[in-house]
Amino acid sequence: MDFQAPNTLAEQIAGYLAKRIMTGQIQPGERIQEANLATELKVSRASVKEALYTLERWHLVEITPRKGASATQINAEYAAELYDVYMHLLIMLATRLCERWQEEDKPLVMTAVQQVINQIQDHGRDLTAVVEASFGVMEACCEVVGNPYLTESLSNFKPAVSRAYYLSAQRYRQGLAQTRRFFSELQPAVLARDTVKVRELIEIFAEHQKLLIQQALA
Repeated sequence: MDFQAPNTLAEQIAGYLAKRIMTGQIQPGERIQEANLATELKVSRASVKEALYTLERWHLVEITPRKGASATQINAEYAAELYDVYMHLLIMLATRLCERWQEEDKPLVMTAVQQVINQIQDHGRDLTAVVEASFGVMEACCEVVGNPYLTESLSNFKPAVSRAYYLSAQRYRQGLAQTRRFFSELQPAVLARDTVKVRELIEIFAEHQKLLIQQALA
């Protein structure tokens, strides 16, 4: 992966490192040396430090006083805890969506859902595209709900959840049929403003996803 000169330097560095952590190029627990990274990318250590703070907020890096930064550990227990919190945030988002969507919001959300289904129907060959399309639904819902605190929280969880998916790619691929069914059933439940059904669908789907990830990381 080539590093491209950024518009927002620290954020671009954070994105570059996040991809390396999510795909396993930087292993769990591996130290990230500020000075070496600054030299490698030809940027200042201050920009690298700012990027590392962003990665800490994304749950990809742990910064320890006098020891510096390292990629966070990830195992079955960590993934379970991560997904439990993420699931509750998604339930909150979907509940607010049921309460707040208006007729003019339907095309935005329905198009995002259809993109996920289309990617899976393409036999899920591009797992990255499936994952990104799934997050696209979340982002469309955040736009409709309009809660900046919930949007920020979910955005900060996205890299860590993506990492869990990438590190358990084969198991995740095996669950694509259930992913397609989840999105197909979620859409009419939201349109009916059936918050009980929406919560049930998310809980069942999240538990299934969590199990796949735990099995892969065990």
